[in-house]
This record gives sequence, structure tokens and C-alpha cells, in this order.
Amino acid sequence: MAHILGVVRQIFRYPVKSMAGEALAAAELGWHGLAGDRRFAFRRVGDQSGFPWLTAGKLPSLLQYRPSYPEPAAPGSSIQITTPAGQEFSGADPQLCEQIRAAHGSPVELLYLKHGIFDEAPLSLVSTATLAELSASAGMPPDVRRFRPNLLIETTANQPFAEDAWIGSVVAFGNPTSGPCMSIAQQDLRCSMINLDPDTIEAEPRMLRAVARTHQACAGIYGAPFRLGTINVGDLIYALPA
Repeated sequence: MAHILGVVRQIFRYPVKSMAGEALAAAELGWHGLAGDRRFAFRRVGDQSGFPWLTAGKLPSLLQYRPSYPEPAAPGSSIQITTPAGQEFSGADPQLCEQIRAAHGSPVELLYLKHGIFDEAPLSLVSTATLAELSASAGMPPDVRRFRPNLLIETTANQPFAEDAWIGSVVAFGNPTSGPCMSIAQQDLRCSMINLDPDTIEAEPRMLRAVARTHQACAGIYGAPFRLGTINVGDLIYALPA
């Protein structure tokens, strides 16, 4: 019998890899993650490393660009992007790529990827208790945007890292028999991205040090879609029986 693990507190998607995220009241879960999540990415032209994507690790100011879909209910192959200076461009505008190229120092192009581009898995979540523990350890105010999850959850245990115990299981959102489901695969190993302040792009190494010191550099969990549907803020989260 399914039992309650927690509740969804916030939902985020990131239309362009490494740019600012959008907070949503609800999101459609498809076989390739949340609709519209990380469907665009800037490619470093000529890069043969096997990971050609331009990220905030190489250009922190990407975090200050705000992408959005012209029709949020049906995100497709078009995108609007607001720059840190307040300029608005369509993703197809060559002036946008020129601005990113000038900041990065090398040519880039914005690509649309139908199934998205993810580092490890198409879904990620972290709990409010984990966020609070790490922020306290770092001596910094909590800011979920540093961790860039799809789902911020509050667990019934309300203990930091309680979500780690879900690895290897399937959780359902909203309704245990018919709601969308996520299979939980692994811990989320963090990198220096979490050191970047989303507003100022200043790097503060205390955050990654706190994660390394407190929980072997891991915070939150990765997973994949298991059953499709709509996830809403306020949905209960259920552990499904094995």
C-alpha cells in the first residue's frame, strides 16, 4: 500500500540550459522530463570535447538571462530571452548569439533539442530540509535557485537528505494509482555551479564546501519519468509498493 512521503512545494523548469529557471504552478511530465525543460542549449561551435554546451560554469552571466516560451502551455521550438540589461530577443535573433559570443569569447549557436539536454537524468528534486541544512552549514541564506531542481519538496520526515532513502523506488505525485510517477535513480553530485549567486553571479565557495563536508558533495536526487501526467504544487508524494 502506498504511503505519503511528502508534498511538492515548488516546480521549476529551465527552458535554456544554464539560464534562469521558471517557477510553475503545474507542469506536464513527459517521457523526456517536464515539458519545455532544457529544450534549448548554447553550443560552443567547434568544440569536440563530447560536452559542447556552454554552461554557467564557463560563463556565469548566463544565469542572469531569463528565457520564456511565447506560449507557456505548449512550449515548442521558439523561445524568448530577456538579457541582464533588459533587452528582449527571440532565440533566432543573431544579435543574441553575438552577445553571448562576445561575453564568452568564442562562437556559439542556440540549438533546439526535442528531447532536451540533461547532465545525468531528466528529473531532479531536493527537499526543503536538505536545503536548510546545507545553507545553515554554509552560513548563508537558503536559495533553492542555486541547486536548480525541477521539484522542491517537503518530506514528512523533515530531515535533511531523507530523499536519499527513495533511491531505487518509484514515487507518485497527486494520486498513487493514476498520478504521474518518477523512478529514483541516484544522488545528485554537486559541482561549483551551486557557488554562484543567481542574482549577482558572484561565487561563494562556502556552499560547495558545505555540501562536501556535510554529505559527500551530494544534495538531492535524480530520476526519470515512470508514468506521465500533470504535477502540481501542493501534490502529495507517495511511495509505491515494490
